[in-house]
Amino acid sequence: MKTLTFKIEINAPKEKVWSLLWEDATYRKWAAVFCEGTYAVSDWEEGSMIQFLTPNGEGMHSVIEKKTANEYMAFKHLAMVKNFEIEPVDLATQEWVNAMETYSLTEENGVTVLEAKVDTTEKYVVFFNDAFAKALSIIKELSEA
Repeated sequence: MKTLTFKIEINAPKEKVWSLLWEDATYRKWAAVFCEGTYAVSDWEEGSMIQFLTPNGEGMHSVIEKKTANEYMAFKHLAMVKNFEIEPVDLATQEWVNAMETYSLTEENGVTVLEAKVDTTEKYVVFFNDAFAKALSIIKELSEA
């Protein structure tokens, strides 16, 4: 497992960036770069389960491991989802168990730095490098509008 880190400076308060990250309508806009139609099902509270799903019911079953409003969100991926059902962990999905995905926001003089980190396998490094660059650009564009 390899951890990739992505950063972008956004000319907007961190509260606005935070809202755009996690509100359903805007989450769907930036998450679409990973798969068109991607959405999340959760109450977005620390300790709660969350599922990141595609329209055909595939994705990740995770837990919100840590949440500090307007500052930090950490997801721990626990299992894969297929046909809207949590799949038992097997050899093919074992490598994703306990993979982390985090988002942190820091603000100075009206400029927010968004840093995203994701654990991935070598197979997905190129995909995530491309997708996260696009996702962060969309978040910046939405935040600065």
